[in-house]
Amino acid sequence: MIAWFARNSVAANLLMAFIAVSGVIGLSNIRGEDFPLVALDMLTVEVPYLGAAPEEVEEGVCIRIEEAILGIDGIKQVTSTAAENMGTVLIEVELGADVRRVLDDVKTRVDAIDTFPEETEKPIIAELVPRIKVIDLAVSGPVDERTLKTVAERIRDDLATIPQISQVELVSARPYEISVEVSEAALRRHALTFDDVARAVRRSSLDLPGGAVRSESGEVLLRTVGQAYRGAEYEDLVLLARPDGTRLQVGDVATVVDGFAETDQSARFDLEPAVLVSVLRTGAQSDLEISDLVLDYVDRTAPTLPPGISLTVWQNEGQILSDRLWLMARNGATGF
Repeated sequence: MIAWFARNSVAANLLMAFIAVSGVIGLSNIRGEDFPLVALDMLTVEVPYLGAAPEEVEEGVCIRIEEAILGIDGIKQVTSTAAENMGTVLIEVELGADVRRVLDDVKTRVDAIDTFPEETEKPIIAELVPRIKVIDLAVSGPVDERTLKTVAERIRDDLATIPQISQVELVSARPYEISVEVSEAALRRHALTFDDVARAVRRSSLDLPGGAVRSESGEVLLRTVGQAYRGAEYEDLVLLARPDGTRLQVGDVATVVDGFAETDQSARFDLEPAVLVSVLRTGAQSDLEISDLVLDYVDRTAPTLPPGISLTVWQNEGQILSDRLWLMARNGATGF
């Protein structure tokens, strides 16, 4: 074969050109990703249970889901987590099992449960999708925490509207929290207990579906809307209605603080308070495409932010991938 190509230089040159062109075409079709996504073979079942303590969530949600999915073929392990207002069941699928079939079986079993407490909302059942971070942005500046988080949330929402971007989340941002600090002396003065205040807050912090009413003109959806969202609304909650028409409100016996949860989360960028915005990819999304879109957004948005707030690219996996591809192409050209 070598001797034949030595005698037929035209054929050898054509073969070399074919290999080179095929390499260029193949390079252009390479998916732009730094690390490949690996299927997790995990399912999640989440059930919101508003106003419930972890013990109530465990008994009313988690145990009933575990009992319902018991015996489904293809399930390797089930792990439940009961937290305030939410029950989560993590299902690990056996290696080689059909994840979609197991997901359908779990949906059928969970949807058939009719003994959930009335305060629970519809279960959210989904396959756990692997995600890989592409680029981090830092929203920073010498401003208060609420202003910084508000700007970061707007940036997150803007990025999420870009069709090629599906996963954007805030990092190191403390969740909003309204705390009710009850005065023990005020409770004694009005002959009340901590449980009385807790019941009033729980009773006025629910937003529940109430079914539907069908008629000849159509269907009307009913919902009990009693959710308080701001500190002032919690202060106005009624604890006691007196015969003379006066009312004792939460604000009369407690101090309501509309702020943030007490956590260890915090971030600083260039020595200033910061909130990080992470953009991730799933499925067949491209690191390079997402990186270019985010960089373009940063160039357009950074000059429009409030005075003192900066939007900076902190870490860019797309740029790292681009550098690697350029190095590979340069080495290939050198060898050619």
